[in-house]
Formats: sequence, C-alpha cells, structure tokens
Amino acid sequence: MHKIFNMDLSKILSISGKPGLYKLVTQAKSGIIVESLIDGKRFTAFSSERISSLEENSIFSENEDIPLKDVFKTLFEKCEGKSTISHKSDAKLIKSTFEEMVPDYDQDRVYVSDIRKVLQWYNLLVEKEMLNFEEEVDEEKSDDSKDEAKSDKEESTKKEDTAK
Repeated sequence: MHKIFNMDLSKILSISGKPGLYKLVTQAKSGIIVESLIDGKRFTAFSSERISSLEENSIFSENEDIPLKDVFKTLFEKCEGKSTISHKSDAKLIKSTFEEMVPDYDQDRVYVSDIRKVLQWYNLLVEKEMLNFEEEVDEEKSDDSKDEAKSDKEESTKKEDTAK
C-alpha cells in the first residue's frame, strides 16, 4: 500500500531579505498577499522579490539533494515532535546537532547560516503546529484493493454456486 504524508509546504513561503516564514493568502494584481507566521501581519509580496515555497527547497547532500520536507520529518522524529535547538546557538553546536540529525548533508556546500535558517523554520512550524507527518493511504491504491477484494469475493460466490 502506498503511503503519502499529510503535509503541504507549497503555501509556506520564504521571502529573500525578510525574516521568518509566510503563508500564502491570495493572489493580487501586483504580486501575492502573504501573512507572517511570526506576527500575523499581512502585506503584498511583489513578483520582483525572490519568493520560494518550502516545498521547492532542499538541502545539498553527498548523494542527491534532500527535500526540506524530509529534513523536517527527520528533525520531527528525532525531536519527538518538539522544537530543536535555537538557531541562535553556538555555530559548533548547530553543526554537530544538524550532522547528528542529517548525517549525509554536504558540509562543503551547506553553511551554518543555511542550517540556522532550517532550524529557525522548523522551530517556527512546530510552534505553529503546522508540521503533520501522519501517514495517509493513497486513495487510488485503497480503491484498487477494495475492487480486488470485491472481485475475489464474487469469484468465490460463483464457485460456490456452481458447486451446488
């Protein structure tokens, strides 16, 4: 059975040059209306700004890039759903903690400033209870298995009828 995670980071945005994270509210003529997760204030983010969805972000690793969603899931599991160390902690502590949690990240291309940002975002999302890693069954697969069970039952009924 295929499992999917019930978490959508596509509407959670980071805006270059602005602290924190933002929730997409709606489209506007000149950009998008966003709401700060820190203070709840709304404003227009213009299309000229560098805006990226957390769904699109990833961390460099030794093999292939790790989607930010997977990094958050690892942090969530290792921290038992609670916050992790502060992004304002000592650089050595930040690196050692992140290395412990995401051991295959590329230490040459992922800087302490990147890790600080990931930890800050993770802690903010935990605080706002916006991380949900409960597994859901893929609807299509679930329907297919129900159909198979139904046809198996029909076949056994037919066999019983012909045996009588």
